[in-house]
Amino acid sequence: MKPVWDRESLCQFAKAKLSDYLFIIVSNREPYIHSYQGNEIKCEAAVGGVTTALEPVLSAIGGIWVAHGSGDADKVTVDSQNKLMVPPEESRYTLKRVWLSDREVNDYYYGFSNQALWPLCHAVDIKPLFDGTQWDTYRKVNEIFAQSVLEEIKHRKALVFVQDYHLALLPRLIKRASPETAIVQFWHIPWPRQKAFQICPWREEILNGLLGNDLLGFHTVRHCRNFLTTVNRTIAESKVNYEKAEVTVAGKKTEIRPFPISIDFEQLSKEAQSVEVKEEIERLRKELNLSDKFVGVSIDRLDYIKGIPRRLMAIDRFFEKCPEYRDKVVFIQVTVPSRTEIPSYRKLRENIDALAERINLKHGFGDWKPIITMVGPVPTTTLAALRSVANLCIVSSLHDGMNLVAKEFVASRYDSDGVLLLSRFAGAAKELDDALLVNPYAIDHLAASIKEALEMPRIERYRRMRRKRSIVRENNIYKWAADIILELVKLM
Repeated sequence: MKPVWDRESLCQFAKAKLSDYLFIIVSNREPYIHSYQGNEIKCEAAVGGVTTALEPVLSAIGGIWVAHGSGDADKVTVDSQNKLMVPPEESRYTLKRVWLSDREVNDYYYGFSNQALWPLCHAVDIKPLFDGTQWDTYRKVNEIFAQSVLEEIKHRKALVFVQDYHLALLPRLIKRASPETAIVQFWHIPWPRQKAFQICPWREEILNGLLGNDLLGFHTVRHCRNFLTTVNRTIAESKVNYEKAEVTVAGKKTEIRPFPISIDFEQLSKEAQSVEVKEEIERLRKELNLSDKFVGVSIDRLDYIKGIPRRLMAIDRFFEKCPEYRDKVVFIQVTVPSRTEIPSYRKLRENIDALAERINLKHGFGDWKPIITMVGPVPTTTLAALRSVANLCIVSSLHDGMNLVAKEFVASRYDSDGVLLLSRFAGAAKELDDALLVNPYAIDHLAASIKEALEMPRIERYRRMRRKRSIVRENNIYKWAADIILELVKLM
């Protein structure tokens, strides 16, 4: 059995490879947020794969995390250089906050990032909105981040790790001012086909920004290939080597690599076995009347790429075709609101609520409702309990860079039971091919897959889940970070 990366081994690896460099992480979202609660200030840690993976590196070698200060008490907790030491209980690295006006946040984040780049890269129902004012603000904010980073680098040997699509222009801005700085970026969402990306009016500027990286990472090989083809057909002076997966422009080389992001498998598996989660399972069974029911669960951030309306329609079709399962199956839909400032997201919420109500009126009777909705944020203990109690988990994204909910479900199933229904269009499908792979656009197909999951023999469920657990355990979030560091070290 191969050794599995963990927090400690990642820390030791980072110390050995990066100790000579100033390590800087740059992201829109900060790892710690300070906010007022009454007259007191509370510090909350951000939850997510990036923080889980990269905090150990910064904690091990020290460094700086540059991010937008979004908390209403953030400004009163920093020093004159907009910095503070974190974590609060054990100072190990520096958090440097960047300040943006409400207008800048609206145009850069809610505007260009999430109404132009997000739908452009996911290529689903909502069409991108290309607004010149929002683009100008996006450029300005990238310049603000670049200045904040460059203030720290000066003449030092530095490695800058940029996160995601909010900062596409940042690598070129840094490279132009500090050519010796090593820069890597991970693009957390899909990269679309070349033809889809061509509709962006500022496609060349975005590509040139990304080609400021020494190393650019995506979730899958397909996303890498899409990016290479986009560059090849857009940037006239580029030389694209598909075999080596690299782009050269004016003598500057950028390597393109797949790094499928993951989760902290051991932590989630351990959490699922805790007394707190077992107590929460019992509470849910009683309060939601689940004791004698098959349970299906879906956990999603509210977003049109998650395919929630089509999933609900498939559940409706399932009960139409399989009426014998009425009063025997309950589907729990957890939805965590996001980007509520954007009209398409508010409309989606209304659509989901109306669909769930209609389906419950159509099929429900007595005190049984086929669909139970929970609107987040939902406590992590409750989420762990839902993953543990579910007979099946439905992840039916229309398009997803990875989808970590699928991996979280697998990690929670220390009993090796449960069936994962996973969209073919989620990045996780490349690794978790022992799931029931579904086409979220085909309602009848998804409905039939629900029936197949409910009727799958136990030995088959165990075989599939054990293999998926082995894959996620080995390819965890710490391996993701180590693979990126190792690849970048080769270029330094």
